[in-house]
Amino acid sequence: MVAKSTVTGLTGTTGWTGTSFTRSSMTYDGPPPSTHVRTYNWPPWQLNFWIFVILLASTSIIGVFATFIQIQTQLELGIPWYFPYFITVGSLSIIFILGIFWLIAQRRLLPAIVMVGGFMFFILWIVGLVVVAIQLFGPDGSIQSVCDVQVFGRNPKGTSMATMAWLQQRNICQSWQLVFAMALTGTVFFVWVMIMAYQVFVNS
Repeated sequence: MVAKSTVTGLTGTTGWTGTSFTRSSMTYDGPPPSTHVRTYNWPPWQLNFWIFVILLASTSIIGVFATFIQIQTQLELGIPWYFPYFITVGSLSIIFILGIFWLIAQRRLLPAIVMVGGFMFFILWIVGLVVVAIQLFGPDGSIQSVCDVQVFGRNPKGTSMATMAWLQQRNICQSWQLVFAMALTGTVFFVWVMIMAYQVFVNS
């Protein structure tokens, strides 16, 4: 299909009695103006798996630290700053995933958005990971060392208060291990999504 554009002009002559004009026209035949629309092809399985893992890590950390805050409040103890910090980071991560869902529905999921968002959340998650690692494996009275000696080194039986207390302590120790594993997984997967977004940008 050839688009035609017509340019109409006026030619004139000047005499003693005035100016007279005659109308002339030019017709231009040429190719239509081309528009280039860039499309980004995201790998569906990889993107869905990444979303699932981030949702799993975020909800796990939110649930564990919310329980820890409840325990600290019941015991009338102070609440460490990294409890609400990681709950906030996990909540923002879920909001980020919801934003990705909305962009996918609108067909506007740009690699730049994912790369910038992934980098921001990578920084937030790695801060939480470092803090959790220090608390869990730190040199001075770490949680893991206390759990190894006072919890995992024992195995009480029977229906007694000591057994119930030990089960609660073991649950807390395993919850800390879960938080560390989820924090490490979330940090690694935000690096992965930045690499994925860059590959999508290059391949498109």
